[in-house]
Amino acid sequence: MTNNSTANVQAFFDPTTYTVTYVVADISTGQCAIIDSVLDYDPDSGRTSTKSADQVISYIKENNFTCQWVLETHVHADHLTAAPYLKEKIGGTIAIGNQVPVVQSTFGPVFNAEKEFTKDGKQFDHLFADQEKFKIGTIEGEVFHTPGHTPACITYYIEGACYIGDTMFMPDFGTARCDFPGGDAAELYDSIQRILSLPDDTILYMCHDYAPGGRDYKWVTSVREQKEHNIHLAGKNRDQYIEARTARDAELSMPKLILPSVQVNMRAGNFPPADDNGVTYLKTPLNAL
Repeated sequence: MTNNSTANVQAFFDPTTYTVTYVVADISTGQCAIIDSVLDYDPDSGRTSTKSADQVISYIKENNFTCQWVLETHVHADHLTAAPYLKEKIGGTIAIGNQVPVVQSTFGPVFNAEKEFTKDGKQFDHLFADQEKFKIGTIEGEVFHTPGHTPACITYYIEGACYIGDTMFMPDFGTARCDFPGGDAAELYDSIQRILSLPDDTILYMCHDYAPGGRDYKWVTSVREQKEHNIHLAGKNRDQYIEARTARDAELSMPKLILPSVQVNMRAGNFPPADDNGVTYLKTPLNAL
């Protein structure tokens, strides 16, 4: 793989959850992959909608693309995935890293998941192993296991560009938190170094941006920019990073949507089974996190 990419990349930014969804398409075949989709969720009313996902679907149909993959970088704690809805409407194989059973084993008991909830990742269509190769049409991709934020985080390396989930943000915002169950600052540092060992001109696509200081939203950077300017990494060795990351995490509150998000996303975007009244409920465990 080289930086002479034939991939067409389109980003969709959701300002409610600050999430960026990507459609990566092979222009020669029309095959495409959706990375980190969003199902809109209003925590005040408990209602979901498909506005964000429908924008992605419209784009794919307007360009006569065929959805080959619906990819997740990890079990997100800040938004619900629209993967099942996208698969229903336009097809695609729902995939995530093969360490997702670790997350399911951690959070299944937190939510006292139904006995039918298996902790083997079979809710997803495909589980990627570290260094596994895959294709989007004729475009080559490779998966890197990049744990630290969660045990199951992965990065998609597609023709000289990386879709890195929550490992890093734009340089002026730093790196991901590591204080969720199963998170580890030392692992995250090592994962980031794996990404930063790629050529300096490697493009990095962020999963989120929070526009610190009121600047415009941005979600594209490079290995060089991260090495030189990331506020959590530049000038720090491994021990210094771990100390600073740990101290910072101790000051953070939990993401607003962590409880609904993890319950749904650990099931590959499917809702928990409905109760005997036909209504689906999301649980709020007290004093558990």
